[in-house]
This record gives sequence, structure tokens and C-alpha cells, in this order.
Amino acid sequence: MPSPGQHRQISKIMKRVHLVGLCLVLGPLLSLTAAEAATGLVSDWVEGHSSRARLIAGNGMAGVEVQMPEGWKTYWRTPGDAGGVPPSFDWSKSENLAEAIVLYPAPKRFSDRAGDTVGYKGTVVFPVRLTAKDPDKPIDLRLSLEYGVCKEICIPAEAALSLAVAPAKGSEVPDELATALKLVPAPEGARRPGDPILKRVVSELGGAKPNIMLEAEFPSGSEHADLFIEAPGGLFVPLPKKTSDDGSGRVTFQVDLSEDVDLQALKGQKLTATLVSDNGQSEATFAAD
Repeated sequence: MPSPGQHRQISKIMKRVHLVGLCLVLGPLLSLTAAEAATGLVSDWVEGHSSRARLIAGNGMAGVEVQMPEGWKTYWRTPGDAGGVPPSFDWSKSENLAEAIVLYPAPKRFSDRAGDTVGYKGTVVFPVRLTAKDPDKPIDLRLSLEYGVCKEICIPAEAALSLAVAPAKGSEVPDELATALKLVPAPEGARRPGDPILKRVVSELGGAKPNIMLEAEFPSGSEHADLFIEAPGGLFVPLPKKTSDDGSGRVTFQVDLSEDVDLQALKGQKLTATLVSDNGQSEATFAAD
């Protein structure tokens, strides 16, 4: 039989085993709690074809996060000349939700054999500004999300996501959401230092070579400078092409309107230019005259 000294040694070993087991059980829970405290509320991931999606929330806002593996992309609200599936957000099953406004981070242009598309690779978070019917009560946020993912072929994807969003009480915005908000192009009058500026627009909607010339200034540098144009009512406007870059932040783009463009419908319309670069992004509006 074990001696009293051996009994004490066995007892110590058993206590250590018990503590190690307890740490193994509680460790992930404690880590999860710390992560949730640092990043805010999150929903479960919903797996889709070559992608997954979830909701995140904080300070009365939400974000729709989509992750994709290497080589896959999803689309901006205007997918580009080669086509694509823009994301669709259906909030109709939500409770205590008066309004949900989806914001779009600055996209990038992708070129392949099919042509040029506009969208995102890797991970994208779409910030959502929420307005509650009763601001003192939480929002039961329920989203039916439809989006496209593409590598060599494009595949529709969908996800049903839900999350209870507490009333805005000055809580912290999750890091993922805060980063995405900084990438949303600033509207005119709200530009931040370093955001690009649309300096001049010349529209030629008549003649043999109808086109729009746009001159932009990128005060923080024109690395990966690009420009996208959208017209109301689904009118098609081709993607601009960069025609000059003086190396000091002054970049010129041109839009060829000679093919597949309804020039009569375009005249007088208020167009939106989205200017993006590695160092800033903004929006500007102009009339197609």
C-alpha cells in the first residue's frame, strides 16, 4: 500500500491533472469570450460555394462579411463590362428595423479573358447603417443574402444570416467593421485628407466618337488609381480607361461611348464617379451634358 508521503504525491498529481483538464475545457471558452469582447457580436458562419458569410455588429451598426479562398472574387454593386452578379440584401424578415443602408467599400478592377469586372477578393465587409423603429429595443436582424463568386466560372451563392443587434449605446465598433468604413468612398463635402478629387469633366455625346474625359487628382499618390462610373436607372456606361498619369497624382481617364450606349437616354443624367487608389477613395457626381 502507498505510504502517507506517496498518498500526498498522488494527490498533488491528481490536482494538477484536474487543473490541466479544466483549462483545456475552459480555455476555448475564455478565448472566445475575449475575442467576442474585442470584436463585438458575430453570427455563425454560413458556408457557401467557395465562400462563407456572417454578420457582425457593434454600436448599432452591422456588417456583412464574405470570405473567399485564393483566386476567387465577388462583385461590386456594378459588376463591370464583363458582367457578374451584384450582391442582393433582403432585410424584410427583420424585426424592429426601419431602414438598412448598405455601404460599399472601394472595389478593384480585375481583367481576364472575359473582360474587366469590378469587385473584391479575399475578404470584404459591407457596412450597414441601421435605423430601429424603437431605438430603445434591439433589432432582430435577419438577412437573405445573394451574391456571386467567380474564379473561371461564376456561381450564385446565398446565405440566411441572423443576429440580434443591441441599441447603439456608444459601444465599440468591431475592428473588421471599422476598417471597412474607412474604405467606403467619401461623398462630396466629406472627403478626408488624401482622398482623390474629380477636377474636370468634358462630355462629348455627339459626333463620331462620343466620350467622356475625366481628370482626377490623387493627393496621396496614384498607386493603383482607378475610376468607375454609374448611371441611374441601370443605364450602361463602359468602364473608363486610364489615358495619362503625370506621376505626381494627376490622372486622366476616358470613357468610350461609341458602342452599346444609349446616348439619348444618357444626356442630362446625373452620373456618379467612384475614384479609388491605395491611399484614398471618394465619390463625385456630374451631369452628362
